[in-house]
Amino acid sequence: MAKVELKAPIVAEIAETVKDAKAVMLVQYLGLTVEQDTELRKKLRENGVIYKVYKNTLMNRAFQGTENEPLTKDLEGPNALVVSKEDATAPARLLADYDKKIKCFNMVSGMIDGEYADAAKLAEVSKIPSKEVLLGRLFGSMQSPITNFARVLKQIAEKDGEAAPAAEEAPAAE
Repeated sequence: MAKVELKAPIVAEIAETVKDAKAVMLVQYLGLTVEQDTELRKKLRENGVIYKVYKNTLMNRAFQGTENEPLTKDLEGPNALVVSKEDATAPARLLADYDKKIKCFNMVSGMIDGEYADAAKLAEVSKIPSKEVLLGRLFGSMQSPITNFARVLKQIAEKDGEAAPAAEEAPAAE
């Protein structure tokens, strides 16, 4: 059996992994200790992000002819593939935190919702809060005027309630 035939299932696996993904990123992991790598993989897995190490040549073949083809120019050195099928900003957020802690770990490039992003753009994307946080802020800002209006009405009602007995007592004193 030829080497190409042996590698075809791996190329197909990579292609299937990145298919319909919201975010596909390349990271350089050279210099990580086993403990650091295990911690990173656990954190990513908990957030629904796939982290796998493949040979650059296999990733190159899998990316050819797909929307992820711009990543092929960055396939130099030891790279790991990071994929998120649900949240486009989750990998960048998680990896940016890790990048700050460990200097030998670097975000190289990525495809976010079909657009190429270099390391600088990934750093910007990492600052975007998660969908849940953004929805919480939205609902909080929508709820705030209603809550304030209800407080004002309650204060008015309490003031009117105090003023009414005082007005009733005044005519009785005459």
